Amino acid sequence: MREQDIHMKSAAVWQKEDSFLQGVKDCIPTLLGYLSIGFAAGVVEKTAGLSVAEIACLSLLLYAGSAQFIAAGMFAANGSASAIIVTIFFVNLRHILLSAALSPYFRHLSGVRNMLIGALLTDETFGVAINEAAKRKQISERWMHGLNITAYANWFLANIAGAYLGQWIADPEKFGLDFALPAMFIGLLVLSMVSRKKWLLDGAVAISAVILTVGISLAFGGNIGVIAATVIASTIGMVIEKWK
Repeated sequence: MREQDIHMKSAAVWQKEDSFLQGVKDCIPTLLGYLSIGFAAGVVEKTAGLSVAEIACLSLLLYAGSAQFIAAGMFAANGSASAIIVTIFFVNLRHILLSAALSPYFRHLSGVRNMLIGALLTDETFGVAINEAAKRKQISERWMHGLNITAYANWFLANIAGAYLGQWIADPEKFGLDFALPAMFIGLLVLSMVSRKKWLLDGAVAISAVILTVGISLAFGGNIGVIAATVIASTIGMVIEKWK
């Protein structure tokens, strides 16, 4: 009887941790970053000449901080539609790597259900999800939707807030808003390294990524350099970890 009670209690705990609401709760630590970056993106897009409605559509359909910053800059510089589309396509190619890393946890789902998860995947939700997978060796579909939808809604609201208030901020660079996105990624990287406590491995991967990014970018362009450096540096890290 006691064993049965323990089993039922354990099952209840797992069900709670796999719930949509738990995904919402696990997203909360990243919301401050979304608010600051989303607000900055809305301000930059507004100063680039976009209307509030256009900013709303951009945040809902594109939903990518780095791509939205780049798009705003290209809009301000009167870039062509084709140039903007191609640039954003290459910038967002990293999502292939993010989705590939999480795909083993959702192989049992249909293509449509996988697409619904992948459509709202971001760098931040990926970071939370991969940490969850490392701790529990599994990811719940309901939990993932709670995480993704919370981040998505927060990003939209932050963009709209930035769009409305951006009309009073003529120079976003004066307040450092253009550095908000790199600052957040640096913060996420530091927190990840602290939690892993694999200083030599992470340091070697980070140095390799910087050297590869600079070298490849000088030879083939910035977008290709970032993608190639990501793949090569992560491969180096995997080889070192397996070899140890």
